Amino acid sequence: MPKMTFILNDGTRKEVDAPVGLSVLEIAHRNDVPLEGACEGSLACSTCHIVVDKDDYERLPEASEDEEDMLDLAFGLTHTSRLGCQITITDELDGLTVALPTATRNMMVDKA
Repeated sequence: MPKMTFILNDGTRKEVDAPVGLSVLEIAHRNDVPLEGACEGSLACSTCHIVVDKDDYERLPEASEDEEDMLDLAFGLTHTSRLGCQITITDELDGLTVALPTATRNMMVDKA
């Protein structure tokens, strides 16, 4: 089974099993990694923003236009930023490393 590593805000590395067919967001939730995902993976927010290791970034399929639009709303955007809900694990992504940003911007919160 493929593995992946999350780099948490405090710098801790957490290596986890990454079942083929699951998204990075789903894997984070299964492993108690604090990746929000407010829209539950429906591509309606940027709270599952992750920063992909530069050596792994080229292994990913290109981001869709919709993903790029949501990424524009992400806090701390980088050249290797992606949304965790849009990366589906394949055997080719074994060893993927992603870092959690220091903050998220949740546009889905009710502003009463």
